[in-house]
Amino acid sequence: MKNLRPGLLLFTGCLILFLVTFCSSLLLQGSGSFTPNLNAFITALVASTNAFFIFYFALKRFVQNRLQNIFRILQSPPTLRHKNVNELITEAERHVNVLNDYRIREIKQLKVQDEFRKEFIGNLSHELKTPIFSIQGFLDSLLDGALENPEINRNFIERASIATDRMVQLIEDLDQITKLESTELKIVKRPFELTELLKEIIDTLELQAKEKNINLKLAKEYPLTFVMGDRNKLFQVFTNLLRNSISYGNVDGTTEVFISPIDDLILIEVADNGIGIDPNHWPRVFERFYRVEKSRSRHEGGTGLGLAIVKHILEAHGQSITLRSTAGVGTTFSFSLEKSPKNLQLSSRGIPIN
Repeated sequence: MKNLRPGLLLFTGCLILFLVTFCSSLLLQGSGSFTPNLNAFITALVASTNAFFIFYFALKRFVQNRLQNIFRILQSPPTLRHKNVNELITEAERHVNVLNDYRIREIKQLKVQDEFRKEFIGNLSHELKTPIFSIQGFLDSLLDGALENPEINRNFIERASIATDRMVQLIEDLDQITKLESTELKIVKRPFELTELLKEIIDTLELQAKEKNINLKLAKEYPLTFVMGDRNKLFQVFTNLLRNSISYGNVDGTTEVFISPIDDLILIEVADNGIGIDPNHWPRVFERFYRVEKSRSRHEGGTGLGLAIVKHILEAHGQSITLRSTAGVGTTFSFSLEKSPKNLQLSSRGIPIN
């Protein structure tokens, strides 16, 4: 009975009413005899038919009005006119199922966001706590008498300055990600020469690479390659990727940058032969503060925001970044940039080349 539709339930009820009325009429007219009687049949048929239509239209009007109020509250009013009772109930069931699915997805998303919020706050607290405690320790030591000792006061002040620089870098990175996510940071695309930019960054990171004797280089001598993009923002993209490869690279390792033209795009790959990344970590590598090896990453001094910034800057350029990696073999980050629409003879800074 629970799966029957309202129309069928009404029909069943009226059929029972017809039988009861017909039998009652026979009993009243025939003094207890059940002999067929046309008047009794007509009386029962008219009574049950009238009852069916009266109850059907009353039920339809009642259901229609109540559903209109419910759907108005849900702000998703469907068209309920010209529908029978069965269709009204079916429409209500469909909307309830859709709403239920939406609520389930919303709850799951809120749980994920809540977990991310808790993890983000915990990571941010940890990242700030380390330099703050260092600064506090150095200042307390200076106030306790070390300030009067010329052999150690300058050393403590320099260490406190380094910890302060780390906090400043962390806050600047957070500010940049916030602007990128809220589209406040504008990307100005202009043509520039890619290989010159890469050589400039490699020269900048040369000393850092030498600390681990990592060979940081272009895979080969490439011809002039002009691309469209925000040079300053892409400078940060390449810097973060190359620094990341140095941080996770092995001593005496190699990091190479490959450039490959593909139709209207330039494919760039930053590959190293470092420790690699387990596939379980791939989906979260570009999250803020996510670290594959927490202790090692903090020892290297990164803020944990470098790859998140890379992802946002490239997405602002309309591109995406991917990675492929094998634990113990190395990691390769890949993304594309648009070719310059014209073969402009410009330097990497946009200065015309004669």
